[in-house]
Amino acid sequence: MSETRVGIGFDAHRFADGRRLVLGGVEIDHARGLEGWSDADALLHAIADAVLGAAALGDIGTHFPPTDPAWRDADSRELLAATVTLASRDGWRIANVDTTVLAEAPRIAPHVEAMRAAIAAACGIDPSGVSVKATTTEGMGFVGREEGIAALAVVTLTRAAGA
Repeated sequence: MSETRVGIGFDAHRFADGRRLVLGGVEIDHARGLEGWSDADALLHAIADAVLGAAALGDIGTHFPPTDPAWRDADSRELLAATVTLASRDGWRIANVDTTVLAEAPRIAPHVEAMRAAIAAACGIDPSGVSVKATTTEGMGFVGREEGIAALAVVTLTRAAGA
């Protein structure tokens, strides 16, 4: 018998001039990037929080504090991979990742397959287990005013009995 758990993650970052835009482990050509301690990849941060939540291991701020110089301008694919390693030490493996990016701009659809591949690689799973969707907020809120980008993630973890 195996055990299954589900975790949810959310992250949001404001736009900032002079930074590159990285989402889902993919650099996207856009006039502004996202502000943050690492590369500010809101999508990967949401996934990492979902993994940690499902495994009951806290949140990314606990494991990768935004004051730790080791994570300054870090590639969030490394942060996500480290998070997956933490969960795997307790016997968890990722069965599925489902995500939604909330952004008025840039368009996410042209980058979805590259994002799925990057997320799958960081998680150690097949891309068929990763879903990346996008939506706008139809002009409402900080996303609608193009002040930033938000992301939601749901992750399913499984663990073999006795692990």
